[in-house]
Amino acid sequence: MLEMQPPIFARSRAGRRGLDLPAAGVPATGGSEGWSGSLAGLLGEVEMRDDPPRLPELAEPEVVRHYTKLSQLNHAVDTGFYPLGSCTMKYNPKVNDELAGLSGFAELHPYQAAEDVQGALQAMWELEQQLLELTGMRRASLQPAAGAHGELVGILMIRAWQRDRGEGHRDTVIVPDSAHGTNLATASMAGYKVVEMPSSERGLIDLGSLSGALSRHQVSALMLTNPNTLGLFEEDILEISRLTHEAGALIYYDGANLNAILGKAKPGEMGMDVVHVNLHKTFSTPHGGGGPGAGPVAVGETLEPYLPGPLVARRADSGGTGGAADIKGSADIKDSADTDGPAEFYFDRERPKSIGRVRGFYGNVGVLVRALAYITSMGGDGLLQAAEDAVLNANYLRARLRDTYEIPYDRLVMHEFVASASRQKLYGVNARDLAKRILDFGMHAPSIYFPLIVPEALMIEPTETENRDTLDAFVEVMRQIDRECRENPELVQTAPHTTPVRRPDEVLAARRPVLRWKPEDDVSG
Repeated sequence: MLEMQPPIFARSRAGRRGLDLPAAGVPATGGSEGWSGSLAGLLGEVEMRDDPPRLPELAEPEVVRHYTKLSQLNHAVDTGFYPLGSCTMKYNPKVNDELAGLSGFAELHPYQAAEDVQGALQAMWELEQQLLELTGMRRASLQPAAGAHGELVGILMIRAWQRDRGEGHRDTVIVPDSAHGTNLATASMAGYKVVEMPSSERGLIDLGSLSGALSRHQVSALMLTNPNTLGLFEEDILEISRLTHEAGALIYYDGANLNAILGKAKPGEMGMDVVHVNLHKTFSTPHGGGGPGAGPVAVGETLEPYLPGPLVARRADSGGTGGAADIKGSADIKDSADTDGPAEFYFDRERPKSIGRVRGFYGNVGVLVRALAYITSMGGDGLLQAAEDAVLNANYLRARLRDTYEIPYDRLVMHEFVASASRQKLYGVNARDLAKRILDFGMHAPSIYFPLIVPEALMIEPTETENRDTLDAFVEVMRQIDRECRENPELVQTAPHTTPVRRPDEVLAARRPVLRWKPEDDVSG
């Protein structure tokens, strides 16, 4: 087992160097040539520090070994099973990384002229076409950097549309009690009141509760996930759409679970008005560690004018196929960066009702390239199989674990299912203990305590990229932990036992978080 290394600051020794830079040649102060005469003139006296920062002093091999060992301590989908429910930790084929690393993508500068980056713009335009086909929507923006970012964009567009209609008084968003927490946060950030709607006994949206909420409140939007976080498909989705639209509200589709229905159903055909797509879930791009991510937002005809701009567009006279993103009658429009005539692909900035730019430059292009590579290599049949295999794997695990763990909604699910550690809690073991113990077997734990409507929830999503051997191994781990709960509960309660970092004091960590390393002689706080 790899042992934890002391902090890199603690290994610092005065005089050690990993690089040798030449002198800058610019005096710190003085000079009579304005800002170019000195650093003080450029930065301002206030920004100048008297002493250099206290950075660690180490040779290059020490730094490389430190960070390499840290990387080896991490659990990742490249090193083991990662059944993190709803977050869809799917394997990312390495060929996608290679394509995203091509110099034509990786070495772009955001200020390059449109005619110099036609390949990148074409890739982005083609990705939009693929997403529109898969979602059944009309137009999309690739700007949002993550799913939660896409949620905010969607709700802001709904708000702008209703204000244009003179319905700015609509102040409420309905959210099911099984929704992702970001849904509630998004609605609140956009200035809305949130009404939480209880699920039916079947774990679905209750039509009676929905009708009541639509009649009692000035509803702006309904936010939902389909399939929902219990892994269940909303069987009444068409009636849900009808009721919501008749009340003058729009529907926001949280695309976190889109991977379960690829090739089977489209949000646009369900009556959704706006959809965010998690490229870092459904389309196998990297996920976790704070990014990068991407959450493109696709809309129907109602919200198309409000999409954040600029949008990637293709000129209608350039051999386009007449797809959703072809801009008709715009052959004479030139992008502001064009110099030698209109380029085939360009940024459409003529959008007077747009909610505006929501991302510096144009998002995480490398993630967009990976998603396009995945979709192109899989094709329609491959994406359909991916959805079917994800559903098969989830139901296989559900069926094999139902005798050991409580399954509150024990029927056919989609890509994920929610178990409960309520049986194990009779022996003093909760879902958190169980999740910690799973780590000892070289597997990541599933999501726990979510959705909130299931006590001691274990949200399990195997994805389609895992084979039966891996699934069977996970089943055996879960069964062994169940035996331990009955025979030696303390073993589970004190887990993990083999990981580099043991169980932290969570109360102390919350009350007195250590956010940075400080040398012992630093008493400045």
